[in-house]
Amino acid sequence: MARVREDRSAFRRPTNVSLDARLVEDAKALGINVSRASEEGLAREIKAERQRRWLEENKGAIDDYNDWVRNNELPLAKYRQF
Repeated sequence: MARVREDRSAFRRPTNVSLDARLVEDAKALGINVSRASEEGLAREIKAERQRRWLEENKGAIDDYNDWVRNNELPLAKYRQF
């Protein structure tokens, strides 16, 4: 059962991650929050992988629809204003 906090922000879980020491030093010198930057980078990677998998799983349907459009024109094309 998932718990939701009042402010609906994500729960944080302490995690051990190995990072290049020079990157961590540079980030700290520049005032970059390493945890937040890591979280944002991980979120981007997750989103990209989910998109890649969705496209892979739906490739057949996308190709079929594109073939149909090539052969039959876009539905409602007569109403397009561009």
